[in-house]
This record gives sequence, structure tokens and C-alpha cells, in this order.
Amino acid sequence: MTEKHLKQKIATRGRRKARIRSKLVGSAIKPRISVFRSNRYIYAQAIDDANGVTIAAFDGKAQGAASNKEGAAKAGKTFAEALKAKKVEEVIFDRNGYLYHGVVAAFADALRENAIKL
Repeated sequence: MTEKHLKQKIATRGRRKARIRSKLVGSAIKPRISVFRSNRYIYAQAIDDANGVTIAAFDGKAQGAASNKEGAAKAGKTFAEALKAKKVEEVIFDRNGYLYHGVVAAFADALRENAIKL
């Protein structure tokens, strides 16, 4: 992959991220779930945008959740338990500029399977 192609790929994700983010706002009752996936791990956090605080977070590196479908399913289950402990039943899903397939979709499906309404 050339440097020009890599810069274009990053810029395209940035534009997608800004477009998605302009339409999503989380609250204390219905927080926004922001997902980040690196090449090795997956991370997520539940954000109350009205107060600017993070309600719950998941660190894939600390939990050993790899950035693949199996790791995303494990991350979704663990994160759903953390949300339930904070009494959060319904969320807004922010895919953070990533396409909704593969790891991101597996994470969202795991949340749904563990009684978190997206």
C-alpha cells in the first residue's frame, strides 16, 4: 500500500466518522457506544455526550480480546455485563467510521444477544 493510498484511506474513514457522529448524541439514559478497532485489539466505551463523561469502557488489550470476530463476541459479552451493572439497557451504536461488517458487526450482535437494545 502506497503512502498516498494510506492517507486517502484514513481521510475517507475520517469523513465517514464525522458524518455519522453529526447525527448521534448519547445521554445518561441512552449512552452512545463508540467502538475502536486496531489491528490487534478492540476497544469500546459508553459515552454520555450531554455531560461529557464515560459511563463504562472496555479495553481489549487488558481483557485479551483480539480484533477478530471471536474476540469481538467476547468483548461484546463482557461490555454488556458492564453496562448492565451500570443499569444501562438501551444504547446508540456508533461504528466510528468503520464499515458495519466483520468485527464491528460481531461486537454489535454480541451486545444484542446479551440483552442490550441497540
